[in-house]
Order: sequence, then structure tokens, then C-alpha cells
Amino acid sequence: MNTAEPRRRRWPRSVRARTALAVAVALAAMGWWLHHDVYRQSTQIARDQARAPLLALAVQVREGVVPSPRSAVPYEIVATGRRTAVASGGGLDTPAPGSRHVLPAPPPLSGPADTGSGWYYTQYDIRIPERRDAGFAGGSDLAGGTYPVLSTDVWAGELSSGQAAALGVAPDATLRVNVVVLPDTAEAITGTIDLLLLRAGLVSLLLISAVTYLTVRVALRPVEAIRAATASVTASDPTERVTVPASGHEIAALATTINTTLQRLDEAAARQRRFVANAAHELRSPLTTLPASLEVALAYPKRTDWPGAVTTAARQTRRLQSLAEDLLLLARLDARAPAAGGGSVDLAALASRLVEQDDLPDQPVTLTADATGPAYMSGDADDHGRLLRNLVDNAARHATSRVRVTVRNQDGEVVLSVRDDGPGIPGEESERVFERFVRLDDARSRDRGGAGLGLPIARELAHRHRGTLFQVPSDVGAYFELRLPRAPVPVDV
Repeated sequence: MNTAEPRRRRWPRSVRARTALAVAVALAAMGWWLHHDVYRQSTQIARDQARAPLLALAVQVREGVVPSPRSAVPYEIVATGRRTAVASGGGLDTPAPGSRHVLPAPPPLSGPADTGSGWYYTQYDIRIPERRDAGFAGGSDLAGGTYPVLSTDVWAGELSSGQAAALGVAPDATLRVNVVVLPDTAEAITGTIDLLLLRAGLVSLLLISAVTYLTVRVALRPVEAIRAATASVTASDPTERVTVPASGHEIAALATTINTTLQRLDEAAARQRRFVANAAHELRSPLTTLPASLEVALAYPKRTDWPGAVTTAARQTRRLQSLAEDLLLLARLDARAPAAGGGSVDLAALASRLVEQDDLPDQPVTLTADATGPAYMSGDADDHGRLLRNLVDNAARHATSRVRVTVRNQDGEVVLSVRDDGPGIPGEESERVFERFVRLDDARSRDRGGAGLGLPIARELAHRHRGTLFQVPSDVGAYFELRLPRAPVPVDV
């Protein structure tokens, strides 16, 4: 059975090794560039040096003198209308009688010209062909290679008939003097440079790699300390923090960010623990009262007020049901569950229906709703109904005799305000009332009061629908204001 093995990485993983490898690649690239630059400059120097023998050969041709085959540079003189070379030497073997010249006959001139010296020349690269015919004497060492060539033309019409005859060309022929630029000097210089680069490069690579390795190791030492400290953070001890280096550079910023993140996680865990503890505390009261009342009733059935016992059991059951629904809704909101789909909701109509129902028998208060007209907003009707119900229940619980709900349209928003005539909320507690399980009057009866989840759920629902809910300072009672984005009026209205 063939099993696919995990593919192994061949590249180094550590930052230190990768940095050393990057240094090696940079040195190799620099050496490659230096090699080619030296070779280019050396070749240019050789071309400049070849101009002198080219001029000397051209002068001899103008004087009707056939140059000697013994030359320091390879050259060949060719002419139009002539199959064989006029003269050659310096490495371009002298062809046997009747053999064709090696370099091509003169084409039309092109390229730069040295007009200041009174003569011009062209530069081009050409491949020296390999000659295998019997008429070629011995074969050339340059055969098969491509070399730079400098050339200049001489017109036989400028020569006397005797000079043209001495050169063996027709009076109207064009002679081309070609000098081949050999790469020997450039290759020798480049070879020396390459040897020096190799030695210096190896030494530099070792030194720079060692220095880079040690420098990166020292620089990453705080990172390793941060990693170790972060790894030591556990659920049982979330207070561990990393040490912020005094350098003030990026690693210090990283340590500060990690500490901030750990602090947020610690606070979130603390909130979660408080939430669980408070939820258990809230559940304990009805779970204790309900079985106790039923057990007493069963123990003394003849002396039990059964309507009262059933009423107490029903009240505690409803409280458990309400608390369970609140906890499930908070869990859904904490999970950032998307809002249920829906169309436009008329908040004014929703408030009017809530007031008409007036199912607050335990609170002897009067509910009133005022609206200037329809107030449409997007979202789920159940969410908006729950939000409004929580605000009204909270107001009714603390009101003395009256709760007023007002809905209006203002600047592209739907604004809903809920006011009561109760004791109000101190200014320093205006945000604390939106924390979960918070009661401003902790000593009041839990049977009459809520669990401290109504306002937190209302704010979460407001945020879920891109709205805001806040407490407005008021001289009389509590004043909560809800703002939600206004939606267009439905077409079917």
C-alpha cells in the first residue's frame, strides 16, 4: 500500500538561517554583476586599443602596400569583386591560393564614426566560420567563435592604378579592413577578478553570515522571551504578562500589543466567570423556592393553600423560563449570530400594540404611547418587540405611576424614548446599568425585581441592528433613548 508521505521543506525555517542565506544570495548577485561589469569594461578597452592597428592597416592600404601577415591582432582585408582575401594575419590563417576569404565583403556602412580623426569605422559582432575545405590552410584558432570586429573601408578609386594593381583589386573596388578584437585581455582580467572575488567572497560570506547570525540571534532573544512568557499563560493563571523591552523598537511594540491582548482575554474570562456565577445565583432562588413550596404542600396537604401554592410555583416557573430565554438570547448575541431576515417594521405601531395589551398586572402604572406618524426601520419584528418590551418592563418596574413611550422620525433615524416617573438613575451609573446582572438596588426583592439582563439585552439588540441605546440625564425618573436607522416606507403600505 502506497502512503503519501508529508512533503518535507527543504528551505531553512529559522530566521537566522534564512538571513544568512539571503546574505549569501546578495553576495553572489553582487559578484555576478561585478564579473560582467569588469568583462564589459575590459572588452571596451580592447576595442579602443584595436583602433590603432586598424588605422595603421588602413594607411598601408591607401599607400598600396599589402600588410604583413605577422600582426599583433587578427585582421583580414577583403574587397568587392574578389573571392580571396587581399591580406590576413595575426591568427586568421592565410588561406591557400583560391580559398575564399573568412570575413564578409563590405556591406553598406552603418554605426558610429570617428569624424574627429578624419576617418570612420564600424563595430559589429561576427561569428568566424569553421573552414573544412581543402583549400583552407590548417584551420584557424578563432574558427567557431563570435568576436567584436572593427572595420573601415578604403575606395580603390582614391588609389593610383599601380597601387590598386599591387593590392590586386579593380580600380572601382571597395576594400574593407577588418580587425578582430580578441577577448584574451578581458578574460585574463576577469579571471583574476573572479579568483579574488571567490576568495574574498567566501571570507566575506563567512564573516557576514556569522555576524548576521549572531546579530539576529541577539535581536530575537526578546522575541523568544515573549514566546516563552506567552506559552506560560494558562486558563488557571491568566495574569501572566510578558516583559516589555526598554529599547522602544518594534519588539517592544509587539510585547505591548501582546500584553494588551492578554489583558483583554483576562477581562473577557473574568466577565465570563462573573456571568456564570451570576446566572447560577439567579437560578438558585427559583430552583430553591419551587421544590421547597411543593414539598411543604405535599407534606401537609390538608393545611396547604393549594391555589396559593400553585400560584407560587407558576410564578417561579415563569421566572425560570424568562431567565432561560434571556440566557439563550445572550448566548446567541455573543456568538454574533446574524440578525434574522425581515422587512420593514413600524416601530410606532409596535409601541401602540404594546401599550394596548398593557399586560403589567404587577405594576400599577399607566402606559402611554405617542407617535407623530409611522416610523419604519429594517430588521426582525421579534427582535424589535423584545427590545421595546425590555425597555418598557424596566421602566414599569421602577415607575411610580406612569410610563411614557414616544416615537418620532428625526434626521434619517427612528428615535424611541421611554420615560418613567420613578427615582431615576444617578449620572455615574448611566453606563453600569447596561452591564449584565447589575441591579442598582441590590437589596430589593428578587421575586419582584428582574435578573439584571433586560437593559443589556436591549443594548445588544440595538447594536445588532446598527442602532444605539443610551440613558439620557433627566430631572424626573429614568429616560432611555433608542436610535435606529430609518428605512423607506414599504411599497405595499
